[in-house]
Amino acid sequence: MTTPFGSYELTRFPEDPRDQLRAWDAADEYLLRHLDAGTGDHGPVDLSGAGQITILGDRWGALTTALAAYHPVQITDSYLARAGTAANLDRAGIGTAKSTVRLLTTQDAPPERIDVLLVRVPKSLALLEDQLYRLAPHVHAGTVVVGTGMVKEIHTSTLKLFEKILGPTRTSLAEKKARLIFCTPTATSTRAVDPWPVTYTLDEDAGSGAGLTAVNHAGIFCADRLDVGTRFFLQSIPNNTNGARVVDLGCGNGIVGTAVAVADPKAEIVFTDESYQAVASAKATFRANVQRERERADFLVGDGVAMLDPGSVDLVLCNPPFHSHQATTDATALRMFAQSRKVLRPGGELWVVANRHMGYHTHLRRLFGNSEVAASEPKFVVLRAIKQEERPRPM
Repeated sequence: MTTPFGSYELTRFPEDPRDQLRAWDAADEYLLRHLDAGTGDHGPVDLSGAGQITILGDRWGALTTALAAYHPVQITDSYLARAGTAANLDRAGIGTAKSTVRLLTTQDAPPERIDVLLVRVPKSLALLEDQLYRLAPHVHAGTVVVGTGMVKEIHTSTLKLFEKILGPTRTSLAEKKARLIFCTPTATSTRAVDPWPVTYTLDEDAGSGAGLTAVNHAGIFCADRLDVGTRFFLQSIPNNTNGARVVDLGCGNGIVGTAVAVADPKAEIVFTDESYQAVASAKATFRANVQRERERADFLVGDGVAMLDPGSVDLVLCNPPFHSHQATTDATALRMFAQSRKVLRPGGELWVVANRHMGYHTHLRRLFGNSEVAASEPKFVVLRAIKQEERPRPM
C-alpha cells in the first residue's frame, strides 16, 4: 500500500497465500490522502501537532500502520484485526512494544481526550452507534472527526448517527467508490444514553433455548433478536451431552452454549469468538441464565479454537459466518472446521448450521471422511461430522 506517509507491505490475518483479498481498500487510501497536510479539497488535517489520535474500526491495521509515527490509539472489536495490525506493524519495523501505538478493544476504556477521531465505518450500524456513544464524552468542540468507507457502506442512516451523537455531518464526493464523512462535534452536557446492550427472552419455538434470556452487545450478528439460523440450530442440537466438554464456536451472544449448560449442568462449556463484543455478550447471557456459581465455563477471544489443545474437546457447535466485512467468503468457516477437527478427540463431533447453498457437507466429508444431515429445512441444514480414530500408517 502506497500512501503519502510511506509504502507498506500489509496482509490480512491469519496470513494465507491463497487469500486474494487485500488488507486495505480505496476507503483507507482516500482517508490517508485527505490527512496529508496541503492536499485535498475538504480541509486537510495537519497531524504533526494534532494531539491524541484515535482510530476506530481499522480493519487490518492499514490506517494505524500508516499513521504510527503520530502515536495513535486503535480501537477494534476484532481479535483478528488487532492481531493483523500487530503483525503489519512488526512487518513495517514499528511494533507496539515501544508504546508507539496502543491497541484497544471495544470493551476497553477509551482515551480520556480525543483530538482526532478517524472512523472506518463498520458493517454493523449498531456497533457504530454503540462506539460513537462510548467515545462522545471524550471528544470536544475542536476534535477533528473524519470517517471513511466504500460508497455501499455509507448510508443516510450512517450519517444520521454521526449527526445525532456527535454533531453536524456532511460527506465528500466519491473517489474510486469510496467516500469520506466529516463531522463537527458540538459541546453538550446532556447526551442520549447508549441503548446497548439489549436483552430479550427466547420464545417457545427456540428449541432448547426456549425461555432463556439473551444479552446482546452491539455488533454481533442479528443483534436485536434471535437469528433464524440459530433458532433452527437450537431445535436440533443434542439434548444430553453427558458432562462433555463443549465448544460454542463463533459463539455470538452465547445462547447455544448457554442452552447446553442449562440442559446439562455437568457439561464444561467453552465460548469462543473473534469479536470482543460477542464474548462479552456470551458472558452476560450465561450469567443471566445460570444462577449458581459455576466454574465449568470459559470465555475466550481468539482465532476460532486455535488456543485449545488437540484432542481436548468432545463436541463443537458452530454457526459459521460467510462474510469477511463486505466480502462473501467461506474461508473463515473452512478454517473453523479444520481447527475443530484438530481439537476434537476421536469420536468427537462437529455440528454445523448453515445456509443450504453453502455446500459445507462436501468440505466436511473431505476433512472428516464423513458428514450427515442431522436436520434440514428449505433454507438451513444442520450437519454432523465425527472425528475418526486415526490409524497408524504402515511402515
